[in-house]
Amino acid sequence: MSLTEYKKKRDFKKTAEPKGKKETAKARGIRRFVVQKHAASRLHYDFRLELDGTLKSWAVPKGIPFAKGEKRLAVEVEDHPISYIDFEGPIPKGEYGGGTVMVWDTGTYEPLSKAPLKELAGGKLHFTLSGSKLNGEWYLVRLRDEKQWLLIRAEDDMKPVTKRMDDTSAISGRNMKQLADADPWISNRQTDKSTGKVKIKRVTKSAAKATAALEKPVKMPAFVEPMKARLVATPPTDDGWIYEVKFDGFRALAFKQGKEVSLISRTEHDMTHKFPEVTEALQALDLPNCILDGEVVALDDKGRSSFQMLQAYELGQEQPPLCYYAFDLLSLKGRDQKSRSLLDRKDRLREILPDSDVVRYSASLEGDASALLKQASKLGLEGLIGKKSDSTYEAGKRSGHWIKLKLNAEQEVVIGGYTPPAGSRTQFGALIVGVHVDGKLQCVGKVGTGFNAKLLRELHAQFQPLIQEKCPFSNLPVESSGRWGQGITKREMKKCTWLKSKLVCQVKFAEWTRDSRLRQPVFVGMREDKRASEVIREKPAS
Repeated sequence: MSLTEYKKKRDFKKTAEPKGKKETAKARGIRRFVVQKHAASRLHYDFRLELDGTLKSWAVPKGIPFAKGEKRLAVEVEDHPISYIDFEGPIPKGEYGGGTVMVWDTGTYEPLSKAPLKELAGGKLHFTLSGSKLNGEWYLVRLRDEKQWLLIRAEDDMKPVTKRMDDTSAISGRNMKQLADADPWISNRQTDKSTGKVKIKRVTKSAAKATAALEKPVKMPAFVEPMKARLVATPPTDDGWIYEVKFDGFRALAFKQGKEVSLISRTEHDMTHKFPEVTEALQALDLPNCILDGEVVALDDKGRSSFQMLQAYELGQEQPPLCYYAFDLLSLKGRDQKSRSLLDRKDRLREILPDSDVVRYSASLEGDASALLKQASKLGLEGLIGKKSDSTYEAGKRSGHWIKLKLNAEQEVVIGGYTPPAGSRTQFGALIVGVHVDGKLQCVGKVGTGFNAKLLRELHAQFQPLIQEKCPFSNLPVESSGRWGQGITKREMKKCTWLKSKLVCQVKFAEWTRDSRLRQPVFVGMREDKRASEVIREKPAS
């Protein structure tokens, strides 16, 4: 088959695919193969072998078989020019094969016969592949329909590639979305025909600028506002998400510069001396200059993060083991990493982070979100954080590329006042708390349990500079205190002390009542890492 059919189907004024030409076939030497992932009208994989001066080509709808004896339909298509072996990027819509092309795998192959062209013409070809993803023996066997073949795994089983590798180019490292958004380009890597080794080809200006932007050295900033997760009630159904354990601790950026280490909260408070075990562990690690994003947590006897134990640690009541789970990398050796994809940033983080009992890498969880949530629930975890695998780091934003799926009935609330003490209690009786609804602070009830004498004293001291005459809640007073006693009437308001709405605490509770009040709330701890203006009602994932 010549390249006539290939050229007839394409308008090279509109598509960036190589026009190419049939090359002189070599009797001996390196033979190359390529598998191109192709998101056309239907996603499929194009399997191509360099033979007789062209790329003999088959469309494999369900991908390459990995298990011994496994068969996949392979539909023979027109020969492609040899120069197509390095093509990836978008083919314009409306053109033949319109969609995104990725060089999924490439390398060399060896026919297991002396006359591969003759063997192929006879309807069967036995060969071995040596690529970055594919290795071992396969068969191509023709069926009765001359255009239909079977691609068969010939020897022992091969471990399938991961979801991440399936969406990563073998030559550019880009995923399908990045390739779809990029200018069409021929890869800057190419296999030398005489040696089989990779050599540098050409790079378009746009690709060169993109690479330069990623590697531009920058001065380490004093602070980066962390990216935020959007609360959702149900997991996403589309592909391209990874999941991590949702930790119940303090979000903290770790700045490492030379021997100096600092821990900064998401509200820009210095926590370096607050958690000396974590600071000292980071100083002891052989880390390059970098900025890490992670969470300081206290661990219970089952290894789960516990905010209550972290609060007890702060009060000097308990000494639980502390650790810092690092889940992102914002800067490395003076080079900004935020424009890189999440998977790329996590790879680099894993590479630089030595093993440590205190400083730990927060690994990704792959799989169905609903199944992961069920497992997290069985383990007694707080929930999951979902992240788009190709997302950049959007400092200070809550774009929806990160989401949180909560399992437990816990809620962050703003402290807007307190009631007077009663009985043997001193300092105050209950906290009056609220959340923001349409930009206004609305009272959601009173929290009167979860305190000891020391905590009552410390909180009362914190409250004194914030005392004001005006009630900060837009929905008070109410006509009745209600069935659960969480409403505050006009008469009760006269006894309350009101505070500027700047402090945030975390509570656990039984449920939300019909009138949007917390039933049986219990104080868990203060949230110094959260801004009062951001506190809204949260819903557990379903």
